[in-house]
Amino acid sequence: MQIRNTAARYGWLAIVVHWVVAVAVLGLFALGFWMVDLTYYDDWYRRAPDIHRSIGVLLFALMLLRLLWRFLARAPDPVPTHKRWETLSAHAAHGLLYVLVFVALVSGYLISTADGSSVSVFGWFDVPSLTGRIQGLEDTAGLVHYWSTWALIGLVAVHAAGALKHHFVDRDETLRRMLSPARKDK
Repeated sequence: MQIRNTAARYGWLAIVVHWVVAVAVLGLFALGFWMVDLTYYDDWYRRAPDIHRSIGVLLFALMLLRLLWRFLARAPDPVPTHKRWETLSAHAAHGLLYVLVFVALVSGYLISTADGSSVSVFGWFDVPSLTGRIQGLEDTAGLVHYWSTWALIGLVAVHAAGALKHHFVDRDETLRRMLSPARKDK
């Protein structure tokens, strides 16, 4: 297996990072959706937000590495059977996915640090507030976080539907390229 992408397939690093990000995004959304209804006396009232914030900070770091890797390792060429509009819409969707992930992560960070406090990442290290105390920041960031995460999940659903359409209807290599890494040339 090859770490780097080839003209035809993704390498194992891009594949692993893609699926880790996918699981983290879906998991954070599910956890966030669930935890907003917790009551003060629930055992998870403090633990769930701590886990949510910690994974969010780690996901931010992984997304920065993913973005760097995207610039260092070229993506495979489009599948030859794809129409031009499919290729252009895929590029636009991927760009928007990146933007929405970063907007959701930054707004989540701003919610947590609006009072000037830092974010503890599983007790391993703290990420300090960059803004200090800003009146109303928590509410504004909360709205941005809410709507960007819903938009992100909607776009993820479209992205997954497109991959499944290419796999089951078009029967092309689109999904298989993200499931099976490129092989090293012998």
